[in-house]
Amino acid sequence: MEYNIYCDESCHLEHDKSNSMTIGAIYCAKDKIKEINKNIIRIKEKNHISINSEVKWTKISPANIRLYIDLIDYFFQDDDLSFRCVIIKDKQKLNHKLYNQTHDEWYYKMYFNMLKTILHPFDSHNIYIDIKDTNSYQKSQKLLEVIRHSQYDFNARVIRKIQPIRSHEVQIMQLVDIFVGAMAYANRIFPNDENIGSAKQAICNHIKELSGYSLTRTTLSKERKINLLAWEADYGK
Repeated sequence: MEYNIYCDESCHLEHDKSNSMTIGAIYCAKDKIKEINKNIIRIKEKNHISINSEVKWTKISPANIRLYIDLIDYFFQDDDLSFRCVIIKDKQKLNHKLYNQTHDEWYYKMYFNMLKTILHPFDSHNIYIDIKDTNSYQKSQKLLEVIRHSQYDFNARVIRKIQPIRSHEVQIMQLVDIFVGAMAYANRIFPNDENIGSAKQAICNHIKELSGYSLTRTTLSKERKINLLAWEADYGK
């Protein structure tokens, strides 16, 4: 089988306002992609949204919550779609010096931890990452090097490619943004003076209800629909 894996991340900078960070992916058989993208377009049209309009976590509001609920419902109804995510619970506990590594080196390790559950030695995989900045191509090639080395995939049979793409041009990539954003939001610790968005909280609650998971804890390793790894830095203290 040949699979497409669409990856995104949320709150991935080392020093920002969020305690949590998420790296996640939605994946499916390559031959299902056209059908899935068409279904997402239909949901946009049903909600009177232009097919060229990008849906993403940061755009969720009370005015458009129905659109996002419909998209989440679709994910759970389509047996071809699966989601995998690594949740870094508290970035403030990271101690890169202890492991003689940079934040970027640790980042690639976490990316591999996210992907290794999806990869199968007898299948081939096309991995797509969201373009964040001008360094996205270099980042993708470094990630490709790390994964191929870890999998001993020197003939490029398991990992066919890792390619940066623009999320607003690929419908399924927008679905990834929603789920990765929701996982980060569900694990954030909000200051007392910061308002928690009721619409975003409602979306998190909807995912919790449909998945049967808290979104804050590791799921069973064989879980296929929503597979989560809640990762915490533990240095033996």
